[in-house]
Amino acid sequence: MSLLSKLRCITIDVTGTLIAYKGELGDYYCMAAKSVGLQCPDYGRMHEGFKAAYTNMVKMYPCFGHATKMPNIDWWRACVKDSFVKAGYDYDEETFEKVFRRIYSTFGSSAPYSVFQDSQPFMRWARKNGLVVGLVSNAEYRYQDVILPALGLNKGSEWDFGVFSGVVGVEKPDRRIYEIALEMAGNVAADEALHIGDSMRIDYLPARSVGMQAVLLDRFKTRDAEAWRLSGAPVFPDLVAVQDWLVKKEQILAGQQA
Repeated sequence: MSLLSKLRCITIDVTGTLIAYKGELGDYYCMAAKSVGLQCPDYGRMHEGFKAAYTNMVKMYPCFGHATKMPNIDWWRACVKDSFVKAGYDYDEETFEKVFRRIYSTFGSSAPYSVFQDSQPFMRWARKNGLVVGLVSNAEYRYQDVILPALGLNKGSEWDFGVFSGVVGVEKPDRRIYEIALEMAGNVAADEALHIGDSMRIDYLPARSVGMQAVLLDRFKTRDAEAWRLSGAPVFPDLVAVQDWLVKKEQILAGQQA
């Protein structure tokens, strides 16, 4: 039996696999600052400040504050505030709130994101072939409810279920997020599911640890890709190549049976 014939479910990572950020973080923080008459923050300092602040928030309040029932907007307010402070910008509360509201609104829309051209066709192809398609992402509820639909990736036409860390309270690389995905797919057996992602650490290894099939995408020609291949992971440049690989395996088997 070929892999495609055996599969009942495909789960897919979101950011870096189906969608990507447009521009730089500094672009959006700059626009927000300028909208209230402030100078544009330094891009490099802002980027480093955000990385440090985000890492700290994830440690203190994982899954966007799910366990403590922290409102999503409060989680991001604290993260953005700390990002500016770490970058050397300490605005008064009224000014910061105006800047923050602009940033929060922007990142809750489709504006900062673009969809890879092969994302929608691949997901529709998988569903047309009888596969349940799920999303597994370390993201908050706005991805599910607002951002993905605004980008044309809709539940019911492109995907069937989503496992978002801010909603379920478990985040990658915790293997439980993949176990939840298998349950939501209809208690699919692990070896009947394929996960597609762009990280060895949080996508490939934990998916394989629960018994799922897994492949990695190298859309941006990362330096890590060769090490991924050497470790035995199937690596593809895009979803078109993944689809061709699955179809080719099917065709090879059909030829052998003819």
